[in-house]
Amino acid sequence: MDPATCAVDPPRAWRTAPVGVTTVAIGILVAAALWSATRSGPAVLVRADVALAVAALALVPVVVRRPEVGGVLAGLLVALSPVATPVASFAVLFTARNRPFRQAAVVAVVGVAGEAVQALWRPVPSLPYGWRLVLMAAAYAALLGWGTWAQARHALLAALRDRARRAEQEQERRVVEARAAERSRIAREMHDVLAHRLSLLAAAAGALEYRPDAPPERLSAAAGVIRASAHHALDELREVITLLRSDDAESPADAPPGQTLADLPRLVEEARAAGQQIEVDDPLGPPVEVSPTVGRTAYRIAQEALTNARKHAAGQPVRLALGGAPGSGLTIAVSNPTTPDSGATGDSGAGLIGLAERAALTGGRVAHHIDASGRFHLNAWLPWPR
Repeated sequence: MDPATCAVDPPRAWRTAPVGVTTVAIGILVAAALWSATRSGPAVLVRADVALAVAALALVPVVVRRPEVGGVLAGLLVALSPVATPVASFAVLFTARNRPFRQAAVVAVVGVAGEAVQALWRPVPSLPYGWRLVLMAAAYAALLGWGTWAQARHALLAALRDRARRAEQEQERRVVEARAAERSRIAREMHDVLAHRLSLLAAAAGALEYRPDAPPERLSAAAGVIRASAHHALDELREVITLLRSDDAESPADAPPGQTLADLPRLVEEARAAGQQIEVDDPLGPPVEVSPTVGRTAYRIAQEALTNARKHAAGQPVRLALGGAPGSGLTIAVSNPTTPDSGATGDSGAGLIGLAERAALTGGRVAHHIDASGRFHLNAWLPWPR
């Protein structure tokens, strides 16, 4: 937000505050100044001070609505009587708080000039003229500085609030885009899976159609393939439709369709060839028989973890551990030290949130955290039926 705009447009608190309350508060100060000024003065001067006090109070609403005009008029009244000093002081502070510095400085200079004129014809015996002028100039300067600081602080807070609002809107936009990208990727991969299942079903059905004279055991095997393929296709279709209807995750994905857990050794070797230090703990050993969906998800989890380590903890060693067994599930654990300027969760955490969505598709889960030593941990569990 532009500070100049903030200066021209007073805060809502000032605009909506009752003018009467402000007038009463200033009136108390004017009454005190009037009592002090009329204790020992002649009757003519007392009546003049009372009239000037009323005129000064009448200027308070003008100061609230038109600070520069009301402030100049109050400064002129100060030249005639000290009872106008509270209104002139309020005008300097209010103008500095709500208008550009140049206008506030003009009001302050007029107020100091009025005090100088007043000190000439209404001196204070116990205070020399020079010292009185210095003190009044210092007071008006303090009010000018206080109001200017308050205006700058208000503008800064408004700018920070606006920046936070814009950042939140930008993050929401990125979340929406990431969700759409991840869902499109999941849909494409599920299309490949369903195409594979349906092609098996079509092949088995074709065998039944073109070889009705086949032996009973072959007909039974073909029927079993049809049943199993249809069952798996329906399950996977139901899972992806349920996931794509939810709004719980985000992030684009980069693992190409078809790469599974069996491709992990090649992924690790490629990362090592690029200079990444990777320690692998794989007690499972090849081959590991898991479903295509779980295999692709496991590959994607490992790929995203290694990619994050390269991007946000360059040069740090990475530990990749696999574990589990049929019936208890497949576990994947990746950890690496973080660096002072690392973003361990990736770009706004989008990649890891996308992994959570992929894991949910298979009935699994993904969690990540940074421990007390500053080491980043990613732990995933995927179902592994017997």
